[in-house]
Amino acid sequence: MKQSASMHKHEGKLGSYKIALLLCLISLAGLLLFQTLGFIAAKKQNSNVQMATEVSPKHTAVVASTVLMTPSILDFSATQQATLISQGKLSSTELVSAYLTRIEAMDRKGPSLQSILSLNPNALGEAKQKDAEVAQGKTLGRLHGIPILVKDNIETSELPTTAGAIALAENNTQRDAPIIARLKAEGAIILGKTNLSQWANFRSTESISGWSALGGQTRNPHSLDRSPCGSSAGSGAAIAAQFASLAIGTETNGSIICPAAMNGIVGVKPTVGLLSRTHIVPISVTQDTAGPMTRFVEDAALMLSIMAGTDPADPYTRLADSRKRDYTSDLDKPLKGKRIGVFTAVQGNHPAIISAFEASAKTMQALGAELVIIDNFETPEEFWDKALNVLLSEFKHELNLYLELAAPAVKARTLADLIEFNKTNKREMVLFDQSLFAQSQATTGYDEDYFNTVAFLQNSTRKQGIDLLLTKYNVDAIMMPSRNPAFLIDPVFGDNFTGGSAGAGWLAAIAGYPHVSVPMGAMKGLPINLSFMGKAWDESLLLNLAYHYEKEINAIIKPGFANGAYDTSYFEEAMRPLKKN
Repeated sequence: MKQSASMHKHEGKLGSYKIALLLCLISLAGLLLFQTLGFIAAKKQNSNVQMATEVSPKHTAVVASTVLMTPSILDFSATQQATLISQGKLSSTELVSAYLTRIEAMDRKGPSLQSILSLNPNALGEAKQKDAEVAQGKTLGRLHGIPILVKDNIETSELPTTAGAIALAENNTQRDAPIIARLKAEGAIILGKTNLSQWANFRSTESISGWSALGGQTRNPHSLDRSPCGSSAGSGAAIAAQFASLAIGTETNGSIICPAAMNGIVGVKPTVGLLSRTHIVPISVTQDTAGPMTRFVEDAALMLSIMAGTDPADPYTRLADSRKRDYTSDLDKPLKGKRIGVFTAVQGNHPAIISAFEASAKTMQALGAELVIIDNFETPEEFWDKALNVLLSEFKHELNLYLELAAPAVKARTLADLIEFNKTNKREMVLFDQSLFAQSQATTGYDEDYFNTVAFLQNSTRKQGIDLLLTKYNVDAIMMPSRNPAFLIDPVFGDNFTGGSAGAGWLAAIAGYPHVSVPMGAMKGLPINLSFMGKAWDESLLLNLAYHYEKEINAIIKPGFANGAYDTSYFEEAMRPLKKN
């Protein structure tokens, strides 16, 4: 505001100046309030302020022109971010810088989530190149300039792929897994690699989700004393903490769905064979798959559309090209006429979860779906021992094949080598043993008993499992709670999955069928998620259901990075003896 010299000479003009100043201060206060609500915020860098289109975090529609600023842009979906980059209203450099700043403040320092194992040192340079391509008018991919985090059992050319193990610390193969190559072809930038439950939680029966010898313990951003689950612990925690809008996890049995649920984000476990597993540290040839972990369903659908496809090196993907589709195109399809099985048989026994699940069923009904109660399901008594035996046989065989192609600096070339390495490395064995490694090493390979057991398990979870439920109850998909809220991190006794456990994600995992998890709400400050399961290759329907549900209730919860999720004063009071008169 310019002031003339005559202003100081006349009382009337001085009064006018005071009024103007007061109005200015009021306006400034209003602006600051507006900023705290997250609608506008200051840019981090001292560059010229760019005019941009404000996008609602809930919808991709461009609604108004405003000043684009970094805290609010982290609330947007990757789909929205990519649109703004392509329009020149946001730079990839600004976006990558904002995420790196947040990672430094919250993952390395502050609450110290320890969700990121390594960062790409060239991420900013790659972002600048992406910005130059926008300025040059080049044809852009669907994820042009968008940073992505990758679970550290998936190979990327920029960084080592360690599975969290010291024995693989120098495993820099300088290769991209095919799913990474597909994302890069659409313009994505590898921001870094995320921590994981070491060896994807397949070293010991007493392991701790989110712990690895290289990365330490990843924490749950909603409550730092709680588990992020695993094995895709870092990917789940990092997305919840807004260190990126997109991440990749992997699952053998629960390793995408559980961390998605316990961190309150979206997780997609695709049909086994939709995505290539080449250059991914393996556990199981019959169950392993990678999958998207995001804050929004539309982003998961976009990632899946890009990553899906046939890979000649992975025979399980032979049908992928004929089965894949643009999963974003079906998101808006109405739900009228869709029949959903409400899987009350696996809702657990916690009143808060049951209540949230019942409310979710009513929401789906209000959106046009027809509901059918599924209140009974039994698992063969010998099922669990057989399921473990298959994984033990597959792990040894598949890991030995992977280690043959590991980087030259890796000395361990077999599972037997890893067992010996761990025996002499105190850091590896400080918290739990390697009992699963030892059991796997004792297996004798893919014999007749192995193939018979695989057939039994797949029949139990497919023909006599999910397929049977869909047919018997005449439903298109099944909904259920994903699982219980996060349990306390326990470095002494390991993970605790008990306590009226909800969900049956193991059905989809062992069947190799798709499973989508989406935020459902919270229980005493801890996220709880809703799951949709269906038949093989039916990702499009499950994402359609999850998208409508997400849009209706918008249950995503921003983490508080607290030492405890909720006030425990009532508990502390109850633990003290009652005072006598």
